[in-house]
Amino acid sequence: MRSYGQECALAKALDSVGERWTLLIVRELMIRDGCRYTDLRQGLPGIPTNLLADRLEAMEEAGLVLKEAAPPPVATHLFRLTPRGRELEPVIAALGRWGAPLLQANPGKDTFCDHWVALPLRLYVHDRAPQEPAVTLALHAGQEQILLGTVGDGSVRVQSGRTAQPDARIVGNPYQILRLLTGKLKLQDARTQGLRYEGDAKLLRRFGAA
Repeated sequence: MRSYGQECALAKALDSVGERWTLLIVRELMIRDGCRYTDLRQGLPGIPTNLLADRLEAMEEAGLVLKEAAPPPVATHLFRLTPRGRELEPVIAALGRWGAPLLQANPGKDTFCDHWVALPLRLYVHDRAPQEPAVTLALHAGQEQILLGTVGDGSVRVQSGRTAQPDARIVGNPYQILRLLTGKLKLQDARTQGLRYEGDAKLLRRFGAA
């Protein structure tokens, strides 16, 4: 890994995470803990396989990523963020907020993977009534099925999967769902755009939506 050769905290940080693709690998490992190499390839469209291998090796050496053997019968390795790697979460969150206005620049021209919506849901969606009983929302975001649940401390738990009896169900594209749950799109307007909501609309107010 190349170094700036500067005794500066920012330069040292960029020595570890400033290479192209590195922070996007962190993004994938924040979304899906315990990623196979093939999972990372699918979540990083456009990355050459040899470059991904090089980046993972460098991130292991930097103490950001841990590679471990998957339990039987899966004959592969899984990649996870180390505690040091997870400390990058607020950095990723800040960069996401800073970059959000740029998403409007060239709509439809760039690749989008549906599972990417899980990260901003986890970072930016909060429970405004943590004293109330826990609820679970089933989100059908494009091809991705995500469960969003309250955990009682104001934060939310976001995970891939499905449940037979969610408190509410939202079906739409990831962009609609994210805007709805962050209060940037009203439910009535979302429905006119094709989003489907099943359940008590009052539940959305817990997340700042209406």
